[in-house]
Amino acid sequence: MIKLAGDKVIITVAQTGAYPTKSMNPNLPEQPEEIAESAYACHQKGDSICHIHARDKEGKITGSQEVFQEIHDRIHSKCDIIVQDSTGGGPNLTLEQRFECLNAKPEMASLNMGTMIRVSGQHAGLPFLNIRKDIETYIAKMNELGIRPEMEVYNHAMFREVNNLIQKDLVKKPYYINLVLGAMHQGAVDATSEYLYSMIDFLPEDSIFNVTAIGIAQLPLTTMGMILGGCIRVGMEDNIYYRRGELVKNNAQLVARAVRIARELNKEPATPAEARKILGLKST
Repeated sequence: MIKLAGDKVIITVAQTGAYPTKSMNPNLPEQPEEIAESAYACHQKGDSICHIHARDKEGKITGSQEVFQEIHDRIHSKCDIIVQDSTGGGPNLTLEQRFECLNAKPEMASLNMGTMIRVSGQHAGLPFLNIRKDIETYIAKMNELGIRPEMEVYNHAMFREVNNLIQKDLVKKPYYINLVLGAMHQGAVDATSEYLYSMIDFLPEDSIFNVTAIGIAQLPLTTMGMILGGCIRVGMEDNIYYRRGELVKNNAQLVARAVRIARELNKEPATPAEARKILGLKST
């Protein structure tokens, strides 16, 4: 495992997600112009990566290359933040539709490292398929287009697929691994310090880890992630509340809090240029 330099932390903002809706929090950015405005506001507060899910005009999840491209163009017209598209999509998308966003050529994209069964909510019982053949198909496309994967690990078994990609030399160092805790509707491990420590123990050499925690666990576990030398993700995809009973006003509010805590820990948020250097991305 590679710990970031003691004075730096990379902050990702997951703007929208597949599950939150404006009926849950009317401040959720859904359309390209809203997502771009949110990305710019977050950039101004100190994040360096924008994690993107796209919605169609009716607010439903889409994998449309055209919509993702519009989001990219709007963001790039405002700032130099790193764009990271989601290939997770949502339960309404086929494998091919989840794949389509890669054609918009983001700098980074998420890569889910195993199959899960949705265990609660309206989609309970539906599989979230990410079998080895599909994972290798995704990474081949990412490599072809020069897109850096963020490997999404929801439980310990998924490290088997991480190690498979490393052994086959399909991913480049440093390996960027997102530890997702508390996504109980998808069968992730609980968002506790014990699970976070144990997942860190399974990280391969030459990897940088990011901490994503859902709901009320976002604040304590991302703080722990920074203390332990990792990166963090905040945002309304994972948490629509600022504190118990108080809805988040915007994603930038969550970034501002993360930056404030980072500075109390004597850390500075990495700029997009610094994050590109740390992660081995090409400079823009």
